[in-house]
Amino acid sequence: MAEQEPRLGGRALVADDHPLTREGLSLAARAALPGVAVTAVGTVREARDVAARGPLRMILLDFHLPDANGFSGLLTLQMHAPRTPVVIVTASEEPSLIEAARALGAAGYLFKSLALDTLAERLRRVDTGHTAFPPISGAAPQLGDLRARIETLSPAQRGVLLALADGRSNKQLARDLDVTEATIKAHMTVIFRKLGVTNRAQAMLAVQPLLGAAPG
Repeated sequence: MAEQEPRLGGRALVADDHPLTREGLSLAARAALPGVAVTAVGTVREARDVAARGPLRMILLDFHLPDANGFSGLLTLQMHAPRTPVVIVTASEEPSLIEAARALGAAGYLFKSLALDTLAERLRRVDTGHTAFPPISGAAPQLGDLRARIETLSPAQRGVLLALADGRSNKQLARDLDVTEATIKAHMTVIFRKLGVTNRAQAMLAVQPLLGAAPG
C-alpha cells in the first residue's frame, strides 16, 4: 500500500505563557505540520478566541497557564474546538497527570524537556490520528475506571462538569456557557448518571483526581 501523502496547511495554536517556550513549540509545530500557520498566545482566554475564529489542525497547550486550574484549559478548548486534537505540553511529569490527560481526551502529553526533533515527531504522530503519551506503569485502578466514565461524556458535558467545580449556580453556568438552564440541567442529569452519583458534591468528589490543580 502506498504511503499516505502528508496533509498540508491549516492553522495550529500554541498556548504557553513563556515567550521562549512559545517560540520553541511554534518551531516544533511548523516542523511537524507542513505549511501550517501557527498562532501563539499566552492564556486560555486568548486560545479560546483563536479557536472561535475557525478550524484548527492542532492545539499545543501548556498545563500551567495563568487563567487555568488543573485541566480547565484542556476542557475549555475541547468545548470550543471539539474536532481539534489538543496536546498537553508541560514540565509536570507526574503519572497521575498523564493518566488524567488521557482520561479527559487529550491527544497527547509531552514533556517540555524533549528535544525539538522529538517533539515534532510526536506531533506528526498525533496529526495522523494517533495519540502520543509517555509510558506509565502501575496506573491506579480507580483512575482507569474514572477514565472510562469520563470518556463517555461529550465535550459539552465535560465543560459543565468542569464548571461545576467552581461552585457556580445553574443560572451562572447557563450564562457562562451560552446555553439555557434547561440544557445545563439535562447535561447534569447525564453527568450524574454516567459518574454513578446523585448530586454535585458527589460528582466533585468522584472527579477530584482529574480536576484538582497539580503542583507547578
